[in-house]
Amino acid sequence: MKEPRQSHTNKQLLVKGLKRLALGLPLLVLTTYILTFAFLNKETIPLYLFLPLGIIAMGATILLLFNGFKIILRSLFHS
Repeated sequence: MKEPRQSHTNKQLLVKGLKRLALGLPLLVLTTYILTFAFLNKETIPLYLFLPLGIIAMGATILLLFNGFKIILRSLFHS
């Protein structure tokens, strides 16, 4: 009977995924702050400046975090 092949973690992919997560977590806090700042200033100009910036940055942050998780899972469970 054949033994199952032991697969090892791809360390380069793991480091790449961890870097994306390390970049995404501070961005998550920053974009939340930007959106809060925009909604607190509804009657002034910063709403029109910071709201689109916050929405775009939040979308990019979510994509960055999901991509980081995907890369980490690929490094752990590669075939």
